[in-house]
Amino acid sequence: MGILIILTIICAVMIRSGILSGGETLEDLAREQEETISSEQNNASGLSESSDREQAQTSQASSQTDTDSSLPAQSKDHTAEVEDLPADSAEDNSANPENKSTLPKEDTAMDDRITCQEGFYYESLNDTIKEKITGISYPADDANAAISYDMLRYVSVLYYDFDGNTRTGELICHKAIAQDLTEIFCALYEAQYPVEKICLVEEYQGDDELSMEDNNTSCFNYRALPSGRLSNHAYGLAIDLNPFYNPYVTTRKDGTVNISPAGSEAYADREQDFPYKIDKTDLAYQLFIQHGFTWGGSWRSSKDYQHFEKKI
Repeated sequence: MGILIILTIICAVMIRSGILSGGETLEDLAREQEETISSEQNNASGLSESSDREQAQTSQASSQTDTDSSLPAQSKDHTAEVEDLPADSAEDNSANPENKSTLPKEDTAMDDRITCQEGFYYESLNDTIKEKITGISYPADDANAAISYDMLRYVSVLYYDFDGNTRTGELICHKAIAQDLTEIFCALYEAQYPVEKICLVEEYQGDDELSMEDNNTSCFNYRALPSGRLSNHAYGLAIDLNPFYNPYVTTRKDGTVNISPAGSEAYADREQDFPYKIDKTDLAYQLFIQHGFTWGGSWRSSKDYQHFEKKI
């Protein structure tokens, strides 16, 4: 009996509670709780998927940025800049040997070069030398020339100038005396014999007087004597050494004396002692005589103290 009374009271209370809470029963509460849990799970899942999408997008953007940074910057003028580059700059020459430029050597030897020792050699005239001398020391029209290019040789020597500096000199001579000149100047160099200049007369436009005034030692020059006969220099068989200090002296019929080059009159008196004078005690004189040359200083009618020549 007592139990029934208690159950009746409990049911009444529960019914009253349901009315006061808007008719919501325990089953309703349970269903709402399940819906709340499910909603929270869905929200969490949605947040996770959104986060994953954002992370993927961020990763993709980062990857694109890295790719872009490894590429050269593009601009509207980039193509023009590439086209303006020289071909050898736009290509990798190391990958294409045919594109490599070979610099010309400073000294390209002719096939017939003969070397006495380093710095002393002779050879045939190359095209550059031929072009340089033609119309100056060699006739522009060589149809009737007394000597051909093939008979000449280019000679390169070393020498000590008046300041004691080593210089490179160049001569052109007949091929018959090329070996002689190379050996003679080699011996003069070893003895440190002073020679002021040794260069082709082209440096003086083929003017022998200007070359002598500048004390230039020279050999070949296709020129005639006052008589009209060709000088031995025209055949490349004569050489003038330190000519300003060893002038050419002639006596005219009226007894007057002509001294060439101008300004060298003080050195015409061979009784005087002065530097660079060629006489029979001089080393150059001795070397040229040993090689079969004759000296102009020994001539009777005139004295050409600078001059050595060889007959062939």
